Amino acid sequence: MKLKYFLFLCLSLLIFNSSLLIGTVRYVSKTGTSQPPYTSWQTAASSIQLCINYSSNGDTIYVANGVYHESLVVDKYLWVIGSSMDSTVIDGTGLNDVTIEFQTDGGAIELFTVKGKGGGTINTMCILLADTYVSQCKALNSRDGVGTVISSPVVNSCIISNVVQGYVSGGIDTNSYSSIKNSVIYVNNSYSDGIEIDGGKADIYNNLVLSRNSSRGIRSGLFFDVIAIYQKNNIVSGFARNIDAFATDTAIAENNISIFARERGFTINSKTDMRNNISVYNSVGVVGPTSTNSDYNLYWQNNTNTTSPLAEHDIVADPMFVIDTIPVYGGSYDYHLQKYSPAIDAGDPNILDVDGSRSDIGIFGGPLGQKYTYQDLAPKPPGNLTASMDSGLVHLKWNKNTEADLFRYRVYRDTVPDFIYDTTKIIAVLSDTTFYDDPPQKFISGNYYYKITAIDSAYNQSPASEEAHINITGIPEAPPIVVEHYNLLQNYPNPFNPSTTIPYRLKNPGYVKVMVYNLLGELVRVLVNKYQSAGYYEVLFHPTATERQSAEGKIEFETGYGDIVSGIYLYRIEVIGEGNIPVFTDMKKMMLVK
Repeated sequence: MKLKYFLFLCLSLLIFNSSLLIGTVRYVSKTGTSQPPYTSWQTAASSIQLCINYSSNGDTIYVANGVYHESLVVDKYLWVIGSSMDSTVIDGTGLNDVTIEFQTDGGAIELFTVKGKGGGTINTMCILLADTYVSQCKALNSRDGVGTVISSPVVNSCIISNVVQGYVSGGIDTNSYSSIKNSVIYVNNSYSDGIEIDGGKADIYNNLVLSRNSSRGIRSGLFFDVIAIYQKNNIVSGFARNIDAFATDTAIAENNISIFARERGFTINSKTDMRNNISVYNSVGVVGPTSTNSDYNLYWQNNTNTTSPLAEHDIVADPMFVIDTIPVYGGSYDYHLQKYSPAIDAGDPNILDVDGSRSDIGIFGGPLGQKYTYQDLAPKPPGNLTASMDSGLVHLKWNKNTEADLFRYRVYRDTVPDFIYDTTKIIAVLSDTTFYDDPPQKFISGNYYYKITAIDSAYNQSPASEEAHINITGIPEAPPIVVEHYNLLQNYPNPFNPSTTIPYRLKNPGYVKVMVYNLLGELVRVLVNKYQSAGYYEVLFHPTATERQSAEGKIEFETGYGDIVSGIYLYRIEVIGEGNIPVFTDMKKMMLVK
């Protein structure tokens, strides 16, 4: 056969086979019929399963908006595509244990909300996958959100919520290779996991995995050993153990953020390579052989950073996030790095950012990260300002700010309370966190009030600290009176979005309640409800979360609440002293702006 005829025959066969693979486009609509072939919107099927049953391998099924109360068995190689992730709903409430079951490898499902059977029944699942592609779907109202057994699916850009287990992949097949990326998983059950990988291999990239009181965020090897697991650029928050980064052969934990874990931020073993991660506000930052199997990580405000020595290039410092608040589903926290963050260009030099520079530490670094402009924001207000007398001088001291670009502090003084701090009130500019003031009317009756602000290297100024007050008596050579008092301070920032900090000071120990009300006088949240010693405290108010951090850096977790609307809110403190006698109450306003 001549070459040109042979090539023509091959081309003809290729075109013919491609036409078979493309298949037929079919349609489903709430106004459809039961008469096939369903090849136009005018002749659409009234049921998704009806259309699946009539379809052939390679067909594509488009589904119009609406709620389809059915459970599906997909036994062919099909693409099933909804019109919108929010308004095309497959509702399996009260039906089969699995709402969508793929029994054949290949195919895809996209742009649906999938509701499970409901009731939290064991073995119920929204979507059970073979080697299938799932994209832009919501899975909710079931025990398990999305799962697979001995297969290699891809889950991309999905939202999984109101489930006990988010994503579950299991089986002893060493060739199983599941992938979940760019997705949001939110679970809230004491024994639930966000992502569970049992056996085989897995890629877990660019996910947001959240909880308030669950077991593990990313869990590997519950029943079967995981051969390899690659975890990159994920945020995991609020679990007992956030990230299990171990396998029998290879485990990569790179450019993740683990935050607010009650027990462990990361767990690693001798097969783990852990680099460019940020572990903050956890009980223990990482458990495992950090000195030999990790490096170039940043730790901050963990009760214990590591259970073995830090690696050579590890950093213990404030990462300087843009909005350093608790990540919650739908919240506006922002873990981009501020300008001058110690995590910028501090990652493994063999790992590059998307712009070709050395990797930043954290979720926006590395080849899966993003290029962005670093913001130069003002420092946080100095905390825990106190005033006392020392050898006839007023001794001021406060907590040191943690921003890497901190430059100086400004000290302000006036003789009236709640004074406006401007340049006419500055009495000192210094880099230390202690200052001795020699008032102009020493040992003459008078009240003195002080505030501190922090300034960074670009001369951005923080809001003012709390106000410290001291009274100097008019009796010659008599010791001045140091005014230790109860105080409810103004929240900062104010207005706020998404969260704000409420400072207060206790003169003596007592039982403390801090509460938030709306303008109707309705209780919105109880932030503090316990006995506390004398001293300075801060409590975080977030409309959609109740985790908080005290001035000592301790993290507390409680059950969560729903969102609240924009507007003015009132916050109030009550202190009950000895003998069950009220000793202090106060209330202030704050504004939430969305």
